[in-house]
Amino acid sequence: MSEEAPRSRVLVVGATGRLGGSLVRASLAAGHPTFALVRPHHFALPDSAPLKPLAAAGATILKGSLDDYPSLLEAVRQVDVVICALPTKHALEQKPLIRAIKEAGCVKRFIPAEFGVDHTKPGLDAPPRDEVTIFGEGNTKGIFVEESDVAKFTVCTIEDPRTLNTTLYLRPPGNICSLNELVSLWERKINKCLKKIHITEEQLLRNMQSAPFPLKMDLIFIYSAFVKGDHTYFEIDSRSEGTQLYPDVKYTTVSEYLDTLV
Repeated sequence: MSEEAPRSRVLVVGATGRLGGSLVRASLAAGHPTFALVRPHHFALPDSAPLKPLAAAGATILKGSLDDYPSLLEAVRQVDVVICALPTKHALEQKPLIRAIKEAGCVKRFIPAEFGVDHTKPGLDAPPRDEVTIFGEGNTKGIFVEESDVAKFTVCTIEDPRTLNTTLYLRPPGNICSLNELVSLWERKINKCLKKIHITEEQLLRNMQSAPFPLKMDLIFIYSAFVKGDHTYFEIDSRSEGTQLYPDVKYTTVSEYLDTLV
């Protein structure tokens, strides 16, 4: 009987972020030797908080950055798979990474930073308890996926030939809902009716024009997902949807997540 092929070596760029850390943990849990590219300033801090969980999980920490091409190339040459966890708004900063991947010649799969956005309602640090803002009509559906679940589905694709050079979509049943549905679900959980403040599409567009950064990015996300419907206006093949491809992966539903916030 032939021995099982060794697991792909994985490099996570942006490993100190929330999604990046989840990708590192998911990769290690799946048995992949996992490398975390960490910017030099993190090493300058004694007992650096971002490095400790990565090291404790078993990741190999490499010092480097997208601004230091030699360190980037050295890191890429050690792996078979590269996952970039930069925020989507910084996607163009991946260009040196793509150059390093091409020069190294050893990478069989690159998963770029196209994971969506880490969304919070503008002006809120916690779920509303008294009043809530509804943007547009409130009936357009968006998609919510917890970060650790995004990571688990992403890592499932690493050795899967079905996902090579394709886009994996995540539309988990129970996680596709409108703002009105989300608010109604939250009201049932806290047993309270919230005051609804309605912002029309026209007012939202005006707010986007005048809002400072980073609030502007939050409003752009709201407009895209919950007014224009950019998450759900198109049909997808079930063969490119994560929960269909990997039915054994347990994910957190919106309802389950809200239970943790009550």
